Amino acid sequence: MVQVDVFWAYALGSTFASAAARQLKEEDKPFTSKYFVYNLLFLSCIFAPSGIYLLWNFPDWETMQVARSHLDLPAWLVVIFSVTNITQGILGFWISYKFIRMGKFFAAHMQWFLGYFFMFFILLHGWDGLGWQRFLYDSSVNNGAPWAPGMHMGLGFLTSNVCYTLLGMGLFVVPGLGIPVIRWIAQGAAMDATLPKEKSRQNPVMLGVWLLTAIFAVSLLSAGGAGLAVHYIGKLLGSQGLGFIIGLAAFGAAAYFLLFKPHMPGYRVFQQLFIEEPAA
Repeated sequence: MVQVDVFWAYALGSTFASAAARQLKEEDKPFTSKYFVYNLLFLSCIFAPSGIYLLWNFPDWETMQVARSHLDLPAWLVVIFSVTNITQGILGFWISYKFIRMGKFFAAHMQWFLGYFFMFFILLHGWDGLGWQRFLYDSSVNNGAPWAPGMHMGLGFLTSNVCYTLLGMGLFVVPGLGIPVIRWIAQGAAMDATLPKEKSRQNPVMLGVWLLTAIFAVSLLSAGGAGLAVHYIGKLLGSQGLGFIIGLAAFGAAAYFLLFKPHMPGYRVFQQLFIEEPAA
């Protein structure tokens, strides 16, 4: 959606770079590599068009129920939305590449975790704690009735026009993302002579499982935990603004020590994808 695609695009670009970390480690010109070219083609030919289609067909859902029709969308917003669906992916690729060049593979992968984290946080919490309700409401199957606080379709959203559209787009997005990411990680491990034999032979199926775990377990659950922290701290202090500031800061500190320090659960999940830091 308009508010989350800027983070999703960043995560996608970072994912492609991180997956090819070993191939890019000694690459001086990343923007001429086949990995960046694929990233750019995916963003411009699959990801950005999917967002534009959703914005045109479901302007209310795509803007988290802010716009009611195309008339509520200024032309400049549509242009910025379309452009950032590509430029943020370029930025994510470049920043992960910079970490890769320093030999910090985990930090490179954490860039796409952060992208997915903020994407899921907006979907679940949003700016008012009602992001999940906005997401689970499709006015096109509710006689065009505009969303209002408290309205959502629950599991009924699975039979909505928006959900069917998302599933159709997933036929292109999922393999377009998953197949090269898994292949590049496996190829990078196989070509790395410094890795022990048992680590240089990566199982593609297990790489896919770990990739999904990182996205839908670590990233999604982290966003949910942060949303709860923001909600309850804001309620306790009587200030939504303080809830955001203190809640996100407190969750970030807790996540670092309980999830992402070396050998902690979150770190171990991502380690299955970056395998080993070069210095090790």
